[in-house]
Amino acid sequence: MSETLVAETLVQLIVILFAAKLTGMIFSHFKQSKVLGELLAGLLLGPSLLNVLNLHSEPIIFLAELGVIMLLFEVGLESKFDELMKSGFSALMVAIIGVAIPVLLALPYLFSIGLDFNVAFFIGATLTATSVGLTMRVLAEMNKIQSLEGKIILGAAVIDDILGLIVLSILTDMVNTGSIEPFNIAKIIGLSVLFLGIMIVAGKLLEEKIFNLVKKLKVERTFIVMAFVFAISMSYIAAGIGLATIVGAFAAGLVLEREENETPIRKRTHILVELFAPIFFATAGAAVNVFAVITPEIIPMVVILTIIAIVSKVVAGLGAWNTKASKLAVGVGMIPRGEVGLIFASFGLQKGLVGNDIYSALVLVIMITTFLTPPLLQKAMDRIYSASKYFEKQEEDDVAAIQEM
Repeated sequence: MSETLVAETLVQLIVILFAAKLTGMIFSHFKQSKVLGELLAGLLLGPSLLNVLNLHSEPIIFLAELGVIMLLFEVGLESKFDELMKSGFSALMVAIIGVAIPVLLALPYLFSIGLDFNVAFFIGATLTATSVGLTMRVLAEMNKIQSLEGKIILGAAVIDDILGLIVLSILTDMVNTGSIEPFNIAKIIGLSVLFLGIMIVAGKLLEEKIFNLVKKLKVERTFIVMAFVFAISMSYIAAGIGLATIVGAFAAGLVLEREENETPIRKRTHILVELFAPIFFATAGAAVNVFAVITPEIIPMVVILTIIAIVSKVVAGLGAWNTKASKLAVGVGMIPRGEVGLIFASFGLQKGLVGNDIYSALVLVIMITTFLTPPLLQKAMDRIYSASKYFEKQEEDDVAAIQEM
């Protein structure tokens, strides 16, 4: 790298990290996802407004890719496989419905406006992604993570992520070959399941040895470096066998998913996410063309896709039909697309599947669903527990009345 390029990259990093962190903190202060703030920072700095960021800078693109890898690594760390097993059939049904319905609802509309199958399938696939981080934060603030609804949402989100990553690998193959072949789909699904299965089993068998080795090394911050190397190594292996790189990052997180008595691994490695993820979100926001969205063709698309994005996940809540959980709360908890949706949208733009107008529309849909989820989930959960308290009081009154007789 020339000195000029180094200097330009450093200036870009300073601007991105400062602006993204500042707007992220402002949004967090108002109890909104900081991802929205980081996206907004990129939007303001991007070509359609201030034009400060260079979206074609290869070092920045590379750092943004690392941000994606670390994001999915953290998603894997947060995906408690044991909790997934506990939530069982209900979580599986919620996830399957939540992946199938957005595509089935989106395709007829997208075909009606003249989009071909590849583009329509990609847009529908982008709507399948669920970002559970925001939902978990809202439930944590309400002390409801251990509620039946919380457990089903968490389990469904893990399965949803796995299915979404498989879909993204299919999209990668579609871009490389120019079509969707049944044999290739079966091959990708088989490879994904086998890869994730091997990683999970290996993680369970080797985790004690891995952690004991790290403890014996007794070097400050050793684990952070080893976790980072492991995440990018698994991403490389996944890419090598024809899967999306983020499948490997997610699998790496699943392997290391473990709560230690001293400090959870996620807290140790979160600094990597805090460093690289804002670069991805800011560049994703910068790629949005504000003027492309405010056109007669794109505004209806944003409205219709937002409705599909919300309705499809609310319907997915019906997958918990065999439990006492609130189907509405489960469905609302699956609405936010957040980080995973942005990864899908950015993939489509980079690979030329969609133009800047459709990409901008998708980012806007993702932002709307992320913005709406906290108040909607709060209301849904309040309704459940208000009704629960009412019936408990009625029972207490009935018991008291019987005792007085």
